[in-house]
Amino acid sequence: MPGIGRRATLAAPALLLSRPGRAQEAWPSRPVTLIVPWAPGGSNDVAARLLAPALEARFGQPFVVENRPGGGGSLGMGIAARARPDGLTLLVSSASNHVFHPLIARDLGYDVQQALEPVCMLVDVPNVLAVAKDYGVDSVPALIEKARASKGGVSFGSSGVGSSNHLAGELFRLRTGLDMTHVPYRGGGQAIADLISGTVPMVFLNLPTVSGPAAAGQVRMLGVGSAERVRSRPEIPTIQEQGVPDYAVRSWTGLFAPRGTPPEVAAKLAPALQEIMAVPATTQRLNDMGSEPIWMAPSETGRFVAAEYERWGPVVKAANIRPE
Repeated sequence: MPGIGRRATLAAPALLLSRPGRAQEAWPSRPVTLIVPWAPGGSNDVAARLLAPALEARFGQPFVVENRPGGGGSLGMGIAARARPDGLTLLVSSASNHVFHPLIARDLGYDVQQALEPVCMLVDVPNVLAVAKDYGVDSVPALIEKARASKGGVSFGSSGVGSSNHLAGELFRLRTGLDMTHVPYRGGGQAIADLISGTVPMVFLNLPTVSGPAAAGQVRMLGVGSAERVRSRPEIPTIQEQGVPDYAVRSWTGLFAPRGTPPEVAAKLAPALQEIMAVPATTQRLNDMGSEPIWMAPSETGRFVAAEYERWGPVVKAANIRPE
């Protein structure tokens, strides 16, 4: 009976795929792309490139970091959100593009929390206020005094419109009453390069982006934006303790996948990354860069992101931040 034989042949692949564990065994069958929605040199990029080799060793396939900057991180995030949900395209996301930019832009055409599924939270990334080495100040009070005396105010750079760095600068402006003009860049790497050259006098950037140039004496860090001093860099005072009241802005980096990605992808990736980040050498490297591991499981990561939206929505509205 040819018909029955043909139907059995057609059904065979479906039966094979339905066996428990087959999808898990197949992933990843090809190289995995880690989209970083920022230019090279930023904290997301640094974290992705640190973790990619360990993921390659664990899963036996290349994990390729692909930088897609633009639109405050929305360009790369949109590419990831529209990608085929097969676990071969993932997003190394941040508070900047995942929370702050959508709250400010409001015209992405999709709901970030619905379009991207959480895989795991990776690291906490403190913000830092830094100035050019020749700007002539060594503390936040000295910066405020000089900025107030500057005719026409002062400009500050960030990694892009709607980034956590942008919000950090705007909150600083609100809390100090300074005349400040935002200069958005396409990523932290470009912003720090202009700070080193003196093109922009001050920046709000993620600590990992600034740590190297500061250690080399190319720029000067004045304070961190976290509510408390960073455990790995306790010598850096907070902006709040230097006289700016009610000031605290934090960032983070997490891993996300397009909606509809098979759950076994997160089920394999999340614990693998938990183990990778628990390796002392990895933890030390993250601490050296100014980041701290804050691994969270997929469900916990989803709740964390939802809470971030609830927290920052009213702040963005009160600050009257608009797309530039």
